[in-house]
Amino acid sequence: MTVDAAAPAYRRKLFWVALLYFSEGLPLGVFYDIFPVWFRQQGVNLADIGLLSLLGLAWTVKFLWAPAIDWARHHRRWVAAANLGMAGVMVAFALAGLALGPWVWVAIGAFTVLSATNDIATDGYTIELLDQREYGLANGLRIGFYRAGMLTAGVLLMLSGWLGWGAAYAFGAAVFLLNGAMALLAPRERARLGAPLASVGAEFALLRRQPAFLVALGLVLLGLLWPVLGPAARWLDWAGVQAVSGSWWFRGAVPVGLMFAGATLLVRSARTPAALALRDGPVFGAWVELLLRPGMVTVLAFILLFKLGDSAMGFMVKPFWVDAGFSAGQIGFVSVNIGLALSIAGGLVGGWYVDKRGIFRGLWVLGLWQAVSNLVYAAAAHVVPLLTPGAAATMGVAPEHMALVYAASAFESLTQGLGTGAFLAFLMGITSKQRATTEYAILSSIFAFSRSVAGWAGGIGAQELGYATYFFLTFWLSFPAYFLLPQVRRMLEREATPGV
Repeated sequence: MTVDAAAPAYRRKLFWVALLYFSEGLPLGVFYDIFPVWFRQQGVNLADIGLLSLLGLAWTVKFLWAPAIDWARHHRRWVAAANLGMAGVMVAFALAGLALGPWVWVAIGAFTVLSATNDIATDGYTIELLDQREYGLANGLRIGFYRAGMLTAGVLLMLSGWLGWGAAYAFGAAVFLLNGAMALLAPRERARLGAPLASVGAEFALLRRQPAFLVALGLVLLGLLWPVLGPAARWLDWAGVQAVSGSWWFRGAVPVGLMFAGATLLVRSARTPAALALRDGPVFGAWVELLLRPGMVTVLAFILLFKLGDSAMGFMVKPFWVDAGFSAGQIGFVSVNIGLALSIAGGLVGGWYVDKRGIFRGLWVLGLWQAVSNLVYAAAAHVVPLLTPGAAATMGVAPEHMALVYAASAFESLTQGLGTGAFLAFLMGITSKQRATTEYAILSSIFAFSRSVAGWAGGIGAQELGYATYFFLTFWLSFPAYFLLPQVRRMLEREATPGV
C-alpha cells in the first residue's frame, strides 16, 4: 500500500492511523492467543497460565510512564523502539524452541511493558495528528485495523500448526520489525503547544509538600491493581485472601471504592494553592490539569460507566457458547470472520455518524444500539439450552439454536463497533493536545479498570443468576452513564470553544 503525495491531508493521515493501530492490536493478540496456547501445549497447568493476566497489568498502569514519553516527545521513535523490542522477544522464543524456564515470564513481562509503551506513543501521536472533525472516520479505521492486528495473531497460530512454533515466532518478529520501520516514515510530530513544562526536579520538590496528593494517587493505583490479588493469592497460597477473593464485594465493591476514594481526595488535593503549582509539571501536571477542569469528576465517572454493560457481558459470551455446545471451530468461525467484518463495519458507520452528527449525539444514540445487543444475547441465552460437554460432543447444537446465537453474535459485533467509535472520539475530544500522550493514557487506564472489574465480577453474576438473567441485567448497567450526559455535553462544548 502506497500513499499518494497528492492525496488530501486527511487521507494521508488515515493511512498512518490504520498502520499504527494495526501495530497496536498485534501485541494484544499475541498475548491473549499465542502465549496461552504455547504454554498449554508445553504442559503448563491452567492455574499458571492464568497468572499471565498479572503480566497484562502493564496496560492498566501505563499512565505511570506516559509522562516520560510526553516529556521526551519523538513518538514515532518510541513506537519503532517498542516494536523492535517486541521483535526481540519473538526471536528469543523462536530460538528457544520448546524450552521453558523463568526467563519466559521475564520475556513476556517485557513484551507487555513494550506493548503498553507502544500504545502510549501511538495514542498521543494520533491525537496530536488529527483535528476533531476527523475523529469519527479515523476511529472507524482505528477500530478495524486494531482488530486486524489482533487477528493476525491467529495467522501466527495457524503457522505454528503448519511449520512449527519456531517459524511462527520468526514470522511474528518480522511483522514487528516491519511495523517499527514503517512508523519511522510517518509524518513528524508537531511542536509542543503552549509554554515549556517545568523540570522534573522542581516538580518533585513541590510534591514533597503535597503528601495528600501522593496518598490519593496511591489509592487510585491500588484500585487499578486490585484484580491481581485473587490470582496472586492462589500463586502465593495466601489462604486468607483466597477465602474471600470470590465474593462480589471483594471483586467489585472494594476496587471501585478505592478508586472513588482516591478520586475524591485527588480533587480536593488538586485545588489547594500548593497543588496548583504542580500544574506545569511534566509528571503530575496532567493529573492536576484534568482534575481542575469544571465537571471533570463527573466525566471520569461517565468513562467508568459508559461501556459497563458491554464489558460486563463481554467476558461471559464465550463461556456461554462453550456451555451451549459450540466447538472451538464454530466459535472461531464467527468471531474471526463474521465478527471482524461487522466490527470494522460498525466502527466505520459509527465514525461516519459521529462526523455527521457530533460526538455527543453519537454517544447517546450509538450507546443505545450497543445496549440493545445485550438484550439480543439475553434472548438467545433464554432459548438455547445449555448442554453438558459430553452431550455437546455427541449431539451438537440444533440448527435453529445455532442460527440464533450466530445472529446475536453478529449484532453484538456490529453494535460494539458503533459504540466504541463514539466513545473513542469522546476520549480524544476531551484530551488536551498539549498533554495528549499523558492525558489519554490516564483516561484509557480508567476505562481499562472498569473493563477489568466488570469482567472479573461478571463471572459471579453469570454463575449465580444464569446466563439469560445475567445478560438481561447487563442491559440495565448501560444506563447509569446516561444521567451524566448533560455534564458530558458541557465538557465537549467547552473543549470545542477556544479560550473557554
